[in-house]
Amino acid sequence: MKKWLVPVIVIAVIAYLIYSWAVGFNNTAVEYQENAKTTWSNVESSYQRRNDLIGNLVKTVKGAADFEKGTLVDVIKARAAATKTTINAGDLTPEKMAAFQKAQSGLTGALSKLMVVVERYPELKANQNFLELQSQLEGTENRINVARDRFNEGVNIYNKHIRKFPGSLLAGVFNFDKMTRYKADAGSEKAPDVNFD
Repeated sequence: MKKWLVPVIVIAVIAYLIYSWAVGFNNTAVEYQENAKTTWSNVESSYQRRNDLIGNLVKTVKGAADFEKGTLVDVIKARAAATKTTINAGDLTPEKMAAFQKAQSGLTGALSKLMVVVERYPELKANQNFLELQSQLEGTENRINVARDRFNEGVNIYNKHIRKFPGSLLAGVFNFDKMTRYKADAGSEKAPDVNFD
């Protein structure tokens, strides 16, 4: 065997191992990133379901002749703002996530106000359509929470993969950026004041 052949074989083996490692890192990062994007789509789908239900709820509530119109207008405006604010799953920047969350929080607040006002209308509380929509909304809120949790889990797996050494060396080369998690609404860490006057 020729002496020059041994270093060539060693270099070829090392190059193959580095190539295999880089390909493995890249493919795993792509898989984790796409999984996180899919879970974000599930978050948006859950919010869309809520928006659709709210439209039906507003139509049902409008049927109550003396219902407070200002409350309905607030819900309709908040729903319109929430449906306008969407994010491309491939562009989940902290600023866009905050804008999306703000729009959804506005709708949640308006919907909560609507539910409080409804308590004063026994004919609505006895309306079967309203009760069914209210139940579906509660289930949808649970779905939203589960979808957000799954999104954060997916982002966590992806972010850990691209930030752990030695993968962090390749993350920049392959343009894998850290993804933003869905955060709790500002002030949600404080318990709300409940007053039964």
